[in-house]
Amino acid sequence: MKQDFKIQGLSKLGKFLHHFLEKPTEDYSQDEAELFALMKRSEVENPWFTQENQRFCFKNWADILKEENIKNWLANYKISHHSKRVGLILAGNIPLVGFHDVICVMLSNHIPIIKLSSKDKLILPFLLNKWGEFSEWNLEYQMVEKLTEFDAVIATGSNNTARYLEYYFKDSLSIIRKNRTSVAVIKGDETNEELQLLAEDIFRYFGLGCRNVTRLFIPKDFELSRLFENFIHFKDIINHHKYANNYDYNRAIYLLNRELFWDNNFVMLKEDEALFSPLSVLNFSRYESIEQVKSFLDENETNIQCIVAKAELEITNSIHFGEAQNPSLDTYADNVDTMKFLEVI
Repeated sequence: MKQDFKIQGLSKLGKFLHHFLEKPTEDYSQDEAELFALMKRSEVENPWFTQENQRFCFKNWADILKEENIKNWLANYKISHHSKRVGLILAGNIPLVGFHDVICVMLSNHIPIIKLSSKDKLILPFLLNKWGEFSEWNLEYQMVEKLTEFDAVIATGSNNTARYLEYYFKDSLSIIRKNRTSVAVIKGDETNEELQLLAEDIFRYFGLGCRNVTRLFIPKDFELSRLFENFIHFKDIINHHKYANNYDYNRAIYLLNRELFWDNNFVMLKEDEALFSPLSVLNFSRYESIEQVKSFLDENETNIQCIVAKAELEITNSIHFGEAQNPSLDTYADNVDTMKFLEVI
């Protein structure tokens, strides 16, 4: 019974976000006006969280938080009859990046003990409060500054932070996430529309997410100009002062070091084997056979979050162009099934 109320409340939260995005500001209800004010505060406190990117995030959640989607997802798992306290150390690189973990814990019949990121501390508490109201049930969760009492932990951080977390939680059941990034493999016959979708995978959230593409594999004879032509609708990204600072800095370094790069005044393409690229830079390499690419992807699997490629390349677990920033409920960070972990704690 309690689970049904939670599911119904979560789907109503999705509808609330949908209506919020559809309405003009002058027609906002009191709750919608409060959310809008929190969005503006979030952007002031963290300039990476622009109104556009927050709204993009809300739309994704509005699209997937439908009752049928939630029930179909949960049908694959056993829901615990004994509630445990699950500590959540949330990241703050993109808006609401930790919301999926909270949902997983809550719908597994456990109690999330949430340590918010200082970069993303306003919207999630609001959404949890609304979820509780819509559920007509007292949702059990706790916001803390430090995790002290817990039965298991799910923590997200950088590679450096992860080493500390692994030591600190060495005696606890845990999922400790590290840095990952995403890649795209270009076959060579992509349409302009597909390359424009690829731009979404690269530039959405300024490239700050683990699902953002930072490395391209392109055929030997592929013209780089095709990329620049189809990235142009993201040209205004350079008007964001923090992104522009990164662009100016990296460009200056490359010029001083006399490194070869291609530039269109808002992003640089650099021929480099590295998976991770600096903000405002996109690494690429040219390949002669797709088997070379597949071998590289296999060797670097632990550092790759998702692979964007055409289906006919037959790359395992690849997704279509434009899908990187639209994960579904059964898409898990680091490809570790959070719900399976929560079944056995």
